[in-house]
Amino acid sequence: MSQFDHNTLRNRVGASAAELSPNDVEAVLVARAVAAGGAELTADGAVSVRTGAFTGRSPKDKFIVRDALTAETVWWDNSAAMSPENFDLLLADVEAALAGSTIYRQDLLAGADPDHQYKVTVLTPSAWHALFIRNLLIRPGEGIPESDRGREVTIVHAPHFKADPQRHGSRTETVVALDMSRNIVVIGGTLYAGEIKKSVFSLFNFHAPSDGVLPMHCSANAGPDGQSALFFGLSGTGKTTLSNDPARPLIGDDEHGWGENGIFNLEGGCYAKTVKLSPEAEPEIFAATKRFGTVLENVVLDAAKRPLFDDVSLTENTRAAYPIHVLPAIAKGSVGGTPKTVVFLTADAFGVLPPIARLTPDQAVYHFLSGYTAKVAGTERGVTEPQATFSACFGAPFMPLHPTVYGRMLEDKLRESGAAAWLINTGWTGGGYGVGKRLDLASTRRLLAAALDGSLDDVPTRTDELFGLAVPLEVPGVDTRLLTPRDTWADAEAYDLQAAHLAGLFRQNFEKFGNAADAAPGPRFAEAAE
Repeated sequence: MSQFDHNTLRNRVGASAAELSPNDVEAVLVARAVAAGGAELTADGAVSVRTGAFTGRSPKDKFIVRDALTAETVWWDNSAAMSPENFDLLLADVEAALAGSTIYRQDLLAGADPDHQYKVTVLTPSAWHALFIRNLLIRPGEGIPESDRGREVTIVHAPHFKADPQRHGSRTETVVALDMSRNIVVIGGTLYAGEIKKSVFSLFNFHAPSDGVLPMHCSANAGPDGQSALFFGLSGTGKTTLSNDPARPLIGDDEHGWGENGIFNLEGGCYAKTVKLSPEAEPEIFAATKRFGTVLENVVLDAAKRPLFDDVSLTENTRAAYPIHVLPAIAKGSVGGTPKTVVFLTADAFGVLPPIARLTPDQAVYHFLSGYTAKVAGTERGVTEPQATFSACFGAPFMPLHPTVYGRMLEDKLRESGAAAWLINTGWTGGGYGVGKRLDLASTRRLLAAALDGSLDDVPTRTDELFGLAVPLEVPGVDTRLLTPRDTWADAEAYDLQAAHLAGLFRQNFEKFGNAADAAPGPRFAEAAE
């Protein structure tokens, strides 16, 4: 297949615009966003915006073009298909809809390793969306080496365009369509800016394995020896909080690749949740929300234009988008050496899993493919039990290939590097949600520090009878009783029932992997019968 000419598409959109505004810097985009309406300055100079009906991603409205490249490679159980013909109609109609508008063009980079870099052009009629993606991707000239042969990507963003399901093959008037062969993305019908960021990640996740790179939905930081640590975890597990450590420079907080040169950040910014944000708990993120040019999504302001981070009347998914360089401790070049430690974080609201356990490479792959955490009981009447959540590779919506592709790569990387893998539970102890209490952050930090500095390498362990996990018998500064969850429950039989229930949920979730489930090193299923 011949390479698509991205300049033709970019120039065509620009030529039909009433005004083309290329690569505006932060101050210009802030001024134009406020002047256009729909954005206002906070008391500290951040840009406050609202995204209307969509305060999060629309995963059911995401499509991948099914063609010769993707037909036999994409995980279609997880991805909706769009025909090439429908995509071309969609692109043409979006171009026509944008004609006569002011178009903001941002030419940015994704991938801090120049050997695995993407040249991303975003075309949008919205100044604040241009500011958002400028904050989050890598800005050329800011210290990241630029490749002269990076993969070209074009994103055409039309937040007010309404798709036609009959004409475009979409599900609704909202659409996020990715052509993996030509690396074109069309986004329409949603103001939620996270769709732009995650479309880049989805393209990366499709192409990276064929380039010998493991794409990862994780945060990463670097130790004093230059070796890095990876932190996988779904929302609410502590991924951002625990990876932000003044003593360990941050490589990135969300999206990375593991290649032949080590770890590299895909992005140049952070997209942090701000719900209940405080200067005491997360001082670095709080400080970033007070800077000029940070974009605050769906954060309620008071009469004096100060953010009210405890107000979730619009959504609990309030966010701040800011460049990574505003943080006090970041890794030079947004890269790190081969990982020494890989951490899988879970917030087990059932109160069953140990607070820390060492994993074999096989177990690490199992928990990577499971992607488990448990949300606390909701506010709906009658809902009293924790809700288990499984997301393959800790980011299933962004993984176009089958999870086992990424799982095999992770196993190879772990065995080649000798990296230690750990499961850390930041959830409940002494009982599930509503009975027990959440593990305190100080103890979790001590557990993590011990895993990172190697002080647990020679500590004796016990094997959890049900989950088969190697649990340290002692950790400096941590109450020994916490290491055996059953001992923290007032009713040991109740613990056994809850543990068997959770093991059964693991088993049920893993059945989707077919024959691989039979040999999986997860819970010992004979004992896990409910």
